[in-house]
Amino acid sequence: MRRRDRTHSMASISQNPRADGLPDFRNLGVIARILVAVNVLAFAAALAAHAELAAAAGAFVRWAALVEPALLASLVALWIAAPRLQRLPFPAASAAALALVALAVALAHAALGAVAETELARALAFALGAGALLLAWLRLRERAFSPALAEARLAALQARIRPHFLFNSLNAALGLLRRDPRRAEQVIEDLAELFRALLADARAFVRLADEIALAERYAAIEQLRLGERLRLVWELDAAPVDALLPPLVLQPLVENAVYHGVEPAAGAGEVLVRIERRGDRVHVLVENTLGAAPAGGDAPPRHGSRMALDNIRERLALFYDAEASLATATANGRYRVEIDLPYRVEAS
Repeated sequence: MRRRDRTHSMASISQNPRADGLPDFRNLGVIARILVAVNVLAFAAALAAHAELAAAAGAFVRWAALVEPALLASLVALWIAAPRLQRLPFPAASAAALALVALAVALAHAALGAVAETELARALAFALGAGALLLAWLRLRERAFSPALAEARLAALQARIRPHFLFNSLNAALGLLRRDPRRAEQVIEDLAELFRALLADARAFVRLADEIALAERYAAIEQLRLGERLRLVWELDAAPVDALLPPLVLQPLVENAVYHGVEPAAGAGEVLVRIERRGDRVHVLVENTLGAAPAGGDAPPRHGSRMALDNIRERLALFYDAEASLATATANGRYRVEIDLPYRVEAS
């Protein structure tokens, strides 16, 4: 366990807009959609060729002998080429992807030999037609979840900075000006970095090191405000600081833990932040104690803003599709939020 230095410099959060290219063919969600869509198109073609359902189902089963191997070969080819395809503009990337599909279908057709009932030309026509339709559909879906929409949704999270938090933080800094000017300066610097991150471009990944530094700056302000009522535990020895993740994921979780767990409690409370790499995954845990309800009150302690958690969950889906998850649980007087996402680093 180690406490990171809160004076760590974080002059800026480097973010670049996403390339206007193809979806990530290594993403499990994209792969699953392609598998389902191609089989649906193949069954629709069988229905168009045969009036009766039984005959269409039989034709689909026979066609599957060619469709499935060719589909799997195409997915393997696209998976291998995915990093290069994503660096190309959409028209060039689409042409390259369709060329890979055509090559994979031709190789699968040649390998099947006499088993293939369909002529190569017809198989290529179906593959290219289905590929073009899928690329257009994935393109429309990508635009529906575009960075502009992500930014609009992120605005709801950014607007959550509570006025009383800003007011109390500034009052704390003012109170320190005469007796501890260096600490007052640090509080104002932490506030400045927090708001700089909130106002930054939210369209691309940031380094985990920057997210940790931002969360620590926020926690330092809350520690000054709440004093001994707040105990912070940072377990970051196994944190992959070079990992990439969407901006403003960790700090809102720490804010939730403080504001909905520790602050309303009658006594002291603890916030635990544990980040570690597990193989090719990054696991983030933020856990806080739940204080008892105020004396004379029957209401249970608050434990998390659903708006914030839903917002983070939605942005994980925007950035990772089906490859990231957020889960919550309450047990033994503690509330925990766990995030599991792929381990990715900047291309060298």
